[in-house]
Amino acid sequence: MAAFTVIDHTEMTGATASWSETSISSSYDHLLIKASMRSDAAATISVTGLVQLNGETTNTNYSYTELGATSSTPTTAQLSSEPTLGYPPMPGASALADTFGILTVWIPHYSNTANFKQVWWQAALENNSTTDGEWGLKVNAGLWSNTDAVDEILISPAGGSNFVQYSTFTLYGVTGA
Repeated sequence: MAAFTVIDHTEMTGATASWSETSISSSYDHLLIKASMRSDAAATISVTGLVQLNGETTNTNYSYTELGATSSTPTTAQLSSEPTLGYPPMPGASALADTFGILTVWIPHYSNTANFKQVWWQAALENNSTTDGEWGLKVNAGLWSNTDAVDEILISPAGGSNFVQYSTFTLYGVTGA
């Protein structure tokens, strides 16, 4: 049976540019992040985020495939040479008040130093609207083309906005799974 250990739990107490965890121990089998996020980006309903590992911003080391929906027509994308493992959506300042999006990120075998790292995430842009583009769902499979063990994770809203107060991030170490 899998055991989940809380490595970090952070609740933002005000506007914050990013969430990160550094010096992650290699003593677990996998990493899991559960987040509830909202951006303070003005005059927008939907904001995208960035997911980066070990401070890596080199475009050639990230690639991902995503399935998304912001309307009744689903979309797909395969991207490489991006500075992130994908762009999870979250509500901006113009979305329904006090509504937060959700993000779940899995990083299996994160401490392995023989292979590239796979990352899987799913996100939902919550909003009380049926208007296209004012809600969203994404499922993403990414690859970090680096054999280093993951010991640092950064999640931030794109475009220079901040996470708002009460955005929360919980990082779990998973063993026995």
